[in-house]
Amino acid sequence: MTAEILSIERPVLHEQVARRLRQMLVEGRIAPGAKLNERALCEELRISRTPLREAIKMLAAEGLVELLPNRGSVAVQLSEASVRDTFEVMAGLEALSGELAAQRVTEAELSEIKALHFEMMAAYTRRDLSAYYQLNAAIHHRMNLAAKNPVLTSTYNQVNARLQALRFRSNQDGEKWRRAMQEHEAMIQALEVRDSAALSRVLLKHLNNKRDVVMEQLRALETGTASPQGKAE
Repeated sequence: MTAEILSIERPVLHEQVARRLRQMLVEGRIAPGAKLNERALCEELRISRTPLREAIKMLAAEGLVELLPNRGSVAVQLSEASVRDTFEVMAGLEALSGELAAQRVTEAELSEIKALHFEMMAAYTRRDLSAYYQLNAAIHHRMNLAAKNPVLTSTYNQVNARLQALRFRSNQDGEKWRRAMQEHEAMIQALEVRDSAALSRVLLKHLNNKRDVVMEQLRALETGTASPQGKAE
C-alpha cells in the first residue's frame, strides 16, 4: 500500500488529494465550520500528512478552508452577508461569461458543452446529485473558457470556489432542481444561436435564483426548520 502511494508523482498526489477534499467539502461530508481532522483524513485517503497539508493550503487559497495559526484548519462557513455579496459578484461574472461566450464560442466548444449538457440531463433523470453537480460545474466552466478572457476566468474561478458547496446544496429540493434544469436548457438554446443578450440574461437569472435558494436554506438552518439533506425528488 505504501509502495503504491510512493509510486505516484508527488505533485500528482497533491492534486489528487485536493480534488478528493474539495469534493468532500462541496458535498457536505466535511461540514461548514468543522475542523479538518488530519489523522482521520490521512487514514481515509491512505496518505501521509505532507501531501494532505499541501492540499489543504491549496484549498485555503481557493477560499474553501481557513487556516488557523497553531490550531489546524476548518471548512469555511460564510456569513449570510458574505454569501449574498459573493453571489452578487458571481452573477455578474456568469452574465459576462455568457455574453462573451455567445460571441466567441467555436463549434468544437459548443459540441463539448452540449455533450456535457446531455450527460447532465441523464444524471438528473437518475437523481444522481453528485454526478449532476460535477457536470453542471463543468458546463459553467466551459462557458467561461469559451469567453476567451483570461482575466475573467481567473476572477471567476476565485469567486466560484467560495460558492461550490452552497451551489451543490441548492439542488436538494426537487422543484428547485427542476427549475435549474429548465434554465440550463435555455442556456444551451441561447448559446446555439449565439444570442449573447439572451444567454447573459438567463445566466444572471440562474445565479440570482441560486442565491435566493441558498439564502432560504441558511435562514432555515438558523431557525431549525431546514429539511433533511438530500431530499431531491
